[in-house]
Amino acid sequence: MARSRVSMQGLIRQRRRAGFVGRRAELRAFGENFELPPEDDRHRFLFHVHGPAGVGKTSLVREMSQLATGRGAFIVYVDEVTVDVPSVLAETAAQFAQQGRPLKSLERAIAAYRQRAHEAVAAAAREPGPDVPSAGSVAMARAGVVGLGMVPVVGAFAGVVDADRVAYGADRLRARFRSQEDARLVLEPERVLTPVLLAELAEAADAAPWLVLFFDTYERTAPFLDRWLHEVMTTDRHGELPANVVVVTAGQRPLDPARWDGAADFAAELPLRPFTETEARDLLTAKGVTEEPVVTEVLRLSGRLPVLVSTLAETGPAAPGDVGDPSATAVERFLKWERDPVRRAAALDCALPRRLDEEIVRAAADGGGEVPAELYGWLRALPFVRADRTGAARYHDVVRAPMLRLRRTTGPALWSAGHTRVAELYARRRAALEEELRGEAGRPWMRPQWRALRVEELYHLLCAGPRAALPGVLREGIEACRVGTATAREWARAVGDAADDTDAEHLRVWADDCRAALADDRTGALDVLDLFLARPGLDDASRVAAYNVHGLRLFHLGRLREALGDHERAIALDPADPWGHHGLAVTYRALGEYETALHHLDAADAVVPGAEWVARDRGETYRRMGRPADALPWLDRAHAIDPSEPLTLGSRGQVKFVLGRPHEALADLDRALALWPDYPWALARRAHIRHAVGDVPGALADLDRAEELDPDGARIHGERGDVLRFAGRHDEAVAAYDAALAIDPGYAWAWGSRAMALDALGRTQEAVASLDEALRIDPEYGWAREQRERITGRTG
Repeated sequence: MARSRVSMQGLIRQRRRAGFVGRRAELRAFGENFELPPEDDRHRFLFHVHGPAGVGKTSLVREMSQLATGRGAFIVYVDEVTVDVPSVLAETAAQFAQQGRPLKSLERAIAAYRQRAHEAVAAAAREPGPDVPSAGSVAMARAGVVGLGMVPVVGAFAGVVDADRVAYGADRLRARFRSQEDARLVLEPERVLTPVLLAELAEAADAAPWLVLFFDTYERTAPFLDRWLHEVMTTDRHGELPANVVVVTAGQRPLDPARWDGAADFAAELPLRPFTETEARDLLTAKGVTEEPVVTEVLRLSGRLPVLVSTLAETGPAAPGDVGDPSATAVERFLKWERDPVRRAAALDCALPRRLDEEIVRAAADGGGEVPAELYGWLRALPFVRADRTGAARYHDVVRAPMLRLRRTTGPALWSAGHTRVAELYARRRAALEEELRGEAGRPWMRPQWRALRVEELYHLLCAGPRAALPGVLREGIEACRVGTATAREWARAVGDAADDTDAEHLRVWADDCRAALADDRTGALDVLDLFLARPGLDDASRVAAYNVHGLRLFHLGRLREALGDHERAIALDPADPWGHHGLAVTYRALGEYETALHHLDAADAVVPGAEWVARDRGETYRRMGRPADALPWLDRAHAIDPSEPLTLGSRGQVKFVLGRPHEALADLDRALALWPDYPWALARRAHIRHAVGDVPGALADLDRAEELDPDGARIHGERGDVLRFAGRHDEAVAAYDAALAIDPGYAWAWGSRAMALDALGRTQEAVASLDEALRIDPEYGWAREQRERITGRTG
């Protein structure tokens, strides 16, 4: 007889689900909800599972997800691995794709967000990219046309810069972002991405009876997710959520009453408590523990907490005396009946890491002896060890916490040595990654993979020696704040976990205060730096770094004069600090005070003579001053120091073009694009120069590629319009200008150039109207005024 092909893993999953015990009332309420149409007043759109650690919230959520899948639902499961709203949306798109229903528009929007963020990282790391001053940029900045005066920073931007104060830097923005929408995408990604998500969910809602979104470990993600989720569910600010969406959140605390007041008519709270006696007995029976004296003892010692009932049952106790008190350590009784001394020690040693894989297990359990290869597999089979979505394993918090206390209080030397070994492993991994990434732009804290390793390393260093490690950890916190609030939260979480696990009061104070300071998405990183600078604990070098990063955060919030004060304080502490002078140079340049900026670059050069970035910044400053002949020698010098820097080549290429050397300019841009193929600004500049030398096909090819990288780049469409207009393809040119203006209606240059194409087509009235709009946006746009006078004078 033919046997259907099934996998071992599938059968194991089925048996585990069949063995799920308890929570029948909660599952029944969730399942019956699918029987009620969304229009029924009894239908609930939100279920919030909550209760203390160990009551089985994640197990229940997994059961609920299986139930929803059985009803034909598309499901998404998100937990604390996500760190902000964009990462939640990216995970949502990935999981829909895995279920055969890709959210293509959302995937494209997230890819665009990541591309813009990558470009911003490169800009922040290398300093501003080259750009071309255009007519009316100052007036357009003041009108709020050019990206609202936003200055690129890393990841989700820190804030908006007042347009009046950065009018002279308006074209710098264009080097990174070609439209207001691009800038909004990186500054406020959730406001741009969420409507795309909702539109995609509306389409997916037609393909399945239900869409169910699960947000587990909500106590971790609520700080950034709760406000967003409430907005999405209760307002139409971002669009409409389909009625067949059901949301499930699961965390340790009830819903925030201040935010979710009045939610009772659409939400159901499912508070979880320890098992009832019947549920606990059912679980023990399923585990083969049926002798009444033994059952009674397990019930007494476990407090009917599901994870402890399961853990104690796994030891296979035959008599009441075999059941140990889990208050000393949740697995002490389990260890008592494990005869292998290596395994006994490993169960405690491997509680030290927050995440487990084979290498980490070897490092944690390496007490000088041989670690069996199968140890990791044995640990993963324990009832209190579960895998997260990244594939790493971890102990359940209810079990890990008492195990940590036992190791810390009864074996302090073992505690310190174990954490030190694991920290050293993470340091080796980090060093290997740094070697792999050598030569790439960007500070390490900007890279999620590096950051994950460093955060774990810092956690273990703090656990091994809370007082000795704290100064270095605070120094790393400064670098985390340089990147932004979301990154600073990752750093602060490591400090908070170390405070919990070491019971060190001084760490607890730092952790609590940093967590409170990071509550504001826009100013959180700045507020943490305020905290650092207000307290003792930083050495002079760290305080200098903190002032400079504080100045950088102020710069990106548009508080330029305040930023100057921070960099001046850094230099007062350390006159030989080059980055203080760098901060002053960049800030004065943004203020249009170029001579002062050059003075500080002189000072930086005295401290770090011959540095590539000093030469490049000096050349960039001269270029923005409109002095290309002075800029070129400095850009040549920067290129000689580092021939692999594409931004220097791009800037130098533009300078050479302005100086009337287009073929040399093309050579520089060719090299820049060979080093950085996804450099849309350089592609657009090369297209402009190719067009200038008569290579129309080459120019259009560059613009095609630039548009692939930056589909919302208004100036790419505008450049295409010019190429087509001068090629006599006026209808196509008008379409290209219209595309640019649909993205950026305040693009005065495109209005003016569009008028020329319209005039060539004999559409004179439309041409005059287009010039009128260009002059409304930029009254100082002299060329547009001349063209209007020419056309109206010709036609009367």
